[in-house]
Amino acid sequence: MGYVLFLQKIFVMQFQTEVQIPLSRVSIRHSHHLTLMGSCFAESMGQRLVDNKFQCDVNPFGILYNPQSIAQGLTRLMDATMYQEADVREFEGIGWCSWGHHSRFSAMSAEEALAQMNSRLQSSSEWLRNADFLIITFGSAWVYLLKETGRVVANCHKQPERLFSRVLLTVPEIVSLWEPLLLRLHELNPSLHILFTVSPVRHLRDGAHANQISKATLLLAVNELEKRMGNRVPLMYFPAYEIMMDELRDYRFYADDMAHPSTVAEQYIWERFEKAFFDAETRSVIEEWTEIRRALNHRPFHPESEEYKRFIRQTLLKIEAIKEKMPYFDTQKEIQQCHTLLNR
Repeated sequence: MGYVLFLQKIFVMQFQTEVQIPLSRVSIRHSHHLTLMGSCFAESMGQRLVDNKFQCDVNPFGILYNPQSIAQGLTRLMDATMYQEADVREFEGIGWCSWGHHSRFSAMSAEEALAQMNSRLQSSSEWLRNADFLIITFGSAWVYLLKETGRVVANCHKQPERLFSRVLLTVPEIVSLWEPLLLRLHELNPSLHILFTVSPVRHLRDGAHANQISKATLLLAVNELEKRMGNRVPLMYFPAYEIMMDELRDYRFYADDMAHPSTVAEQYIWERFEKAFFDAETRSVIEEWTEIRRALNHRPFHPESEEYKRFIRQTLLKIEAIKEKMPYFDTQKEIQQCHTLLNR
């Protein structure tokens, strides 16, 4: 028997380099409050967390790619400094917005833009002060400086390239910016767990080599921050970039633009995240909720039939049961959907 096992080990071929991810010392649960900030990968992961009923505040300034813009956003949240009229301007083809926001915060008037920016700033500032986890996703070490002021902008808002200077942040610059910021975050919220990740999205507009230099800079900066913080501010790291590069190193795992991970790749990275940061009970709840979502998305041949209505009533009972077990679950939309389906 031992000889057979020995032969099996010899002839089992490994076609994938697996990234080893140790189990997190702290688990993310549905009862926790999470803040996510960073690149479009933060949006993707944030949406999956929201879909699975985690309590999240995702990108309160919109998508932010570089460490300096994310740091500026976090500082604004900690200070809770409201935006003033001088902070916004009108951009051709975009509307009124600020240099520190994604274009999704643009509006047709300065008043409207300021109202939505300050409303979100106020709620996100309060959320961060009571959050259990802060998940930061760095996308690029390249920054754009507005020549007029010399300040880094979070988004160029499709303005002419001549208005900006493009600069690569260095590891020391990122570390010197983030070290005091992390200490201040810990002072503001001592129970906050901070998790870094580097986006697996390739910034091919920078060029293949420049993209690699950028990602390497981000990885080195996070590594240096981990060493410097030590036990003062415990940091965690999730290797999303490494999983994409080593485990999913095939173009079939990319979207049509050959830069973003495909839906399959995002699901794979999500499953690795689940195993690292969710305990057995949390994963069980996710499975239960996934079954409910699947039931609500089912499209029957005869939606008016009594059989289908009985199926929906059973689903409604499951939703009410999970709500009773976890009162912080926001199930209002799903309950309303059930009632709409029953009243057809």
